[in-house]
Amino acid sequence: MTIDFPAAPEDKVALEGAGPFTPRFDEAGLVTAVVTDARDGALLMLAHMNREALALTLETGIAHYYSRSRGKIWKKGETSGNLQKVVEVLTDCDQDAVQLKVAVAGHDASCHTGRRSCFYRTVRLQDGAPLLEVADEQRHFDPQAVYGEGAH
Repeated sequence: MTIDFPAAPEDKVALEGAGPFTPRFDEAGLVTAVVTDARDGALLMLAHMNREALALTLETGIAHYYSRSRGKIWKKGETSGNLQKVVEVLTDCDQDAVQLKVAVAGHDASCHTGRRSCFYRTVRLQDGAPLLEVADEQRHFDPQAVYGEGAH
């Protein structure tokens, strides 16, 4: 089964109402995916999806994303075992972003650093300069053991 996404309607009312899902991919062919935990709503990660990744996600119920740095699709958790089972897919009012509510398998971690969330640092100003502080030190798995020495 291959999903074909129809073109977005020109009519704003049609775009914002019920009816066909017509994702508006950007000039690079991507939509933004905001990923949250279906249990508690925690923000886990932000990624991008092209047509194929979005179609695979809808067809399989497992989150697939498009890696801009590697130029290819990846099945989230395929290496680490932390697969993201999609519980619900939502889209925003103009259909240029999606939210995936997921249940994470394995170690309950979505970040390649081994943390639950990719959003594990806070930003604050110190003497007028932005500074990052780690707010979540807990690692659910060892990234080097899972991904090898070149893990980043």
